[in-house]
Amino acid sequence: MDTTDDRTADPLLGVVLDRRYRLDGLIARGGMATVYHATDERLERPVAVKVMHRAFAADPEFVARFTREARSAARLSATEVVSVFDQGHDEDAGLVYLVMEHVPGRDLRALLLERGALSPARALSLLDPVLVALAAAHAAGIVHRDVKPENVLLGDDGRVKVADFGLARAVEAASVTATTGVIIGTVAYLAPEQIEHGRADPRTDVYAAGVMLWECLTGRAPHLGDNPMQVLFQHVNTDVPPPSSAVRGIPAGLDDLVVRATRRDPELRPPDAAALLAEVRALRDDLPTVGARHDTLVVPRTRGPAPGVPTGPDEVPRRRPRRSVVVAGLVLTLGLLASVGGWWLASGRYTGAPALLTLPRADAEAQLRDEGLLVRLDPAGAFSETVPAGAVLDQRPDPGGRVLRDGAVTIVLSRGPDRREVPRELEGATEVEATRALEAVGLSAGPVTREYSTKPIGTVLFTDPLGGVRLRPETTVGLVLSRGIEQLGVPGVVGMPRDAAIGAVQAAGFVERVEDAADEGVPEGQVIRQDPPDGTAGRGSTITLVISTGPEPRTVPGDVVGQDEGQARGALEALGLRVEVRAIPGPGVVRSVSPGEGSVVERDSTVTLYVF
Repeated sequence: MDTTDDRTADPLLGVVLDRRYRLDGLIARGGMATVYHATDERLERPVAVKVMHRAFAADPEFVARFTREARSAARLSATEVVSVFDQGHDEDAGLVYLVMEHVPGRDLRALLLERGALSPARALSLLDPVLVALAAAHAAGIVHRDVKPENVLLGDDGRVKVADFGLARAVEAASVTATTGVIIGTVAYLAPEQIEHGRADPRTDVYAAGVMLWECLTGRAPHLGDNPMQVLFQHVNTDVPPPSSAVRGIPAGLDDLVVRATRRDPELRPPDAAALLAEVRALRDDLPTVGARHDTLVVPRTRGPAPGVPTGPDEVPRRRPRRSVVVAGLVLTLGLLASVGGWWLASGRYTGAPALLTLPRADAEAQLRDEGLLVRLDPAGAFSETVPAGAVLDQRPDPGGRVLRDGAVTIVLSRGPDRREVPRELEGATEVEATRALEAVGLSAGPVTREYSTKPIGTVLFTDPLGGVRLRPETTVGLVLSRGIEQLGVPGVVGMPRDAAIGAVQAAGFVERVEDAADEGVPEGQVIRQDPPDGTAGRGSTITLVISTGPEPRTVPGDVVGQDEGQARGALEALGLRVEVRAIPGPGVVRSVSPGEGSVVERDSTVTLYVF
């Protein structure tokens, strides 16, 4: 990221993001973001605001990823990490931004441009806090992915801090990556596995830190080219040479450390920043002794006899030592005793703590016992994404740190990755209840979707992922809530044939119930009526269809015989029957009927009366 003092060409100067952060001045501009001096008007404090280029704000996937990564970075509490105060998406301005601690000073890039190559001691003293910050991130399961001099801030107060944790990961997910120039800006520090497979883990940060150390020692990056592709090719196909091949005076141990940190095969590098930090500190302790001279104590000769004292071959004059000589000897002896005592009190009674990081517990305890040191176990332990459970994640003192020769070293064992189980009993809970249950186990409720269901509206149907799945802390868990039964339009099928009506009801998402009924006006097999008749009903509801069995049958009356012809005819025709009369001249009384009295016949059937 290039710094500039041109404040007149930036239209964002003076803008207040989300009615809170006023952009006061330009700090630096890079391929993916611009950093401003700003004022938090709510808390009345200076901050630094990194504003992503507008193309990022237009990508919903990037905005969501940016928010998650910013939250992760904000949880890092190491003093060597630039604190993240806030993140936001000002939709009115169309900007995504990150609010950080303001560190007055400059970055490591500016120092290298001014000074060129640094001394080994200075280079290691600058790398130490960088590795402390990266070690804290690795212990929290965060990989920086963009370690470079521009992200190492050198405060005016002497502090060294690392910025932009998690930002590179968010950028990798954005669909606009190809057009932002992000990769071009960082090719000098990309590990081979990032280039070939897009994969990053703590060893990726170790590689970048090794390249940065190489640059501090030599004043330039190890791989150079006329274009970015040439540099990327060298990362993948060429080993980083020892820095002594570029400048003189690099100790062999420092050469070896840089070469191991930048191995192309990640398996051959230190496993994480904590391991590299232990090696750096051990090497720093040796640097002051390189080329040092041993102190020599010079004792003056004893002077000869005093003038005028006779001497001869057989006579050696006897004289008492002068008081001054005695005093000098006493002073010298006391001085030596004081020096030895001072050495013992200051350093002689101490030894260096062995490097125990990543060792299994049994191996670490055995090594401490072999060196005459006691083991003190931190009962709590700590979670780690990279160190296996039961192995040493941290130690106090640090590797190489001072510890009494018969003192104790505290070891913190890894508890393995921190995983939180999605509660299994959320079905039927309300959204508020489910959110609280997730937060209680260290997870957060994610996007809410709704599906049609017979369950009460607003209750949880299931989670995504399902209950019982173990996730990293703060992972979002989707909630699928009931939106009640889906309401569908009821088709009108009155008058339709039976099979066609049933098919229409089923196709509309309902279940039919069929009832039969006789009907004088509806042909047999057609729908007489339905319930409900129209409107809407819940999917899967039952629609009752009443199907006509045709006209109701008629029964020939039992009192026709004996009636006169007119009376009998009237009674039969009233039932919807046809009447045929066969008469023999006589008094006109019905003597017989066919079909007989009590017979069941269809409507419009013919009944014959025999009259005589």
